[in-house]
Amino acid sequence: MSPVAAPTQDRSFFGHPKGLGLLFATEMWERFSYYGLRPLLILFMSAALAQGGFGFERTQASAIVGIYAACVYLASLPGGWIADRWLGLRRAILTGAVLITSGHLAIGVSGFAGDGVGKPFFFLGLILIVMGTGLLKPNISAIVGDLYPEGGARRDAGFAIFYMGINTGAFIGQLVTGYLGERVSWHWGFGAAGIGMAFGLLSFWLGAGKLLGTIGEDIVRDPDPAIQAKRERTVRNSTFAGLGVLALVFAMATAGVVTLSPQAIGSAMTFILVGLAVAYFAYIFSFGGLVGEEKKRIAVIFVLFVFAAIFWAAFEQAPTSLQLFANDFTDRNIFGFNVPATWFQSVNSAFIILLSPVFAAMWGALAARRIDLSSPAKFAIGLALAGVGFLLMVFAANSVVASGGTVLVSPWWLIASYFFQTAGELFVSPVGLSSMTKLSPRRYVGQMMGIWFLATSVGNLVAGLVGGHVDPTKLEQTPTVFSGTAIALFISTVILAIMIAPIRRMMAGVKDEGATA
Repeated sequence: MSPVAAPTQDRSFFGHPKGLGLLFATEMWERFSYYGLRPLLILFMSAALAQGGFGFERTQASAIVGIYAACVYLASLPGGWIADRWLGLRRAILTGAVLITSGHLAIGVSGFAGDGVGKPFFFLGLILIVMGTGLLKPNISAIVGDLYPEGGARRDAGFAIFYMGINTGAFIGQLVTGYLGERVSWHWGFGAAGIGMAFGLLSFWLGAGKLLGTIGEDIVRDPDPAIQAKRERTVRNSTFAGLGVLALVFAMATAGVVTLSPQAIGSAMTFILVGLAVAYFAYIFSFGGLVGEEKKRIAVIFVLFVFAAIFWAAFEQAPTSLQLFANDFTDRNIFGFNVPATWFQSVNSAFIILLSPVFAAMWGALAARRIDLSSPAKFAIGLALAGVGFLLMVFAANSVVASGGTVLVSPWWLIASYFFQTAGELFVSPVGLSSMTKLSPRRYVGQMMGIWFLATSVGNLVAGLVGGHVDPTKLEQTPTVFSGTAIALFISTVILAIMIAPIRRMMAGVKDEGATA
């Protein structure tokens, strides 16, 4: 038995390869750091200088959060390319973990560097986290798949365990860093997120060789050494050129040579990314060598891309508009304990952990009754559920406005909203990932997964642009944000529901074709 195959036969980790335990822990700590940092960002950047923050306008801080989150997802595309063509999965993950840890360290020390130097350190830290996450996140998922070359139900179960690690890290991270950031110091919270990532780095560095064998150590090489060398040189030179451009822009912005507007950048990125998606689909249709049925399925993917972006534009307001609402307008006093506002961000992760088994059982029960909802039907339900979540927030926001901002609303408004949004996520996110693989022509599967990440990036950008309009000094804006989001979701639901029947006809030969709705 070869060293590569040996770990896949192991069942010592709850019936799975022991390497899964290592990947579970690494991803858990990475998500601990990412989600632990994210809810603190808008509160810190919009806090007054006297409170230790940057004193940014809320719209500016929200746009920065949106750009940051969008870039995290976009970085997965070059991160996967660099791993496949140059570093290999293992070295990419390790390099990514080092960059993420360094980024958190830079953010942590930015508070002790003074205002002049602190801001460059802070934004350098965000850039390092984006680059590191791009190298780590897609490639650690790829190694999970490599543990199960046989595929099948055991592989699906392994991914289910792995995703539980994601949500466990997100849930715990936001509790720990939120308490430290709000109750002790912003930079204690940032530092705790960095310490979590350091644990993930150490566990992977020390355990990969023993628990993964040779999985992910090398890349798929061309038989011709000259072609292989040229391929690696191209990736290496492109990477360093991109880093050079990024370093130049960062240095110019730091020196004040250029002034960057987060809102303008976010808006421009949104139009550019949407334009790239449209151009890509047009190119695939015209020059991709697709036959008739393949063109229909690519058209379905385009439709799902549009509605996924709309869903994420609402859902990803969690660290912006909903975080600000929790901080400013929610009664967080429970039995004398003032709950940190950032703790509400962990509600989504808790609901994911609780509801995932329920949804898995529901899909099984529906399948047993020969009821199999099509992908667009599930998307429509997910959009509607998210719409209900934001509709609830309209009532909560109107209560605040009616009181002139003097009344704090019950935390159950936010909790109920997160419940419906999480249920919507479970109808959209796993279904979208599955649809990309089922509908894509085999030669385009990887690119279509990139399109899925692109939809998430666009959603994060839009969420960042609208999420900063929750402000105690401009009360009338808050109901408008939530009602506009709810209306957009409900209109999208109706449009997609009308399209269900024609989309089903376009999905000929795909499992969804036999669906009842």
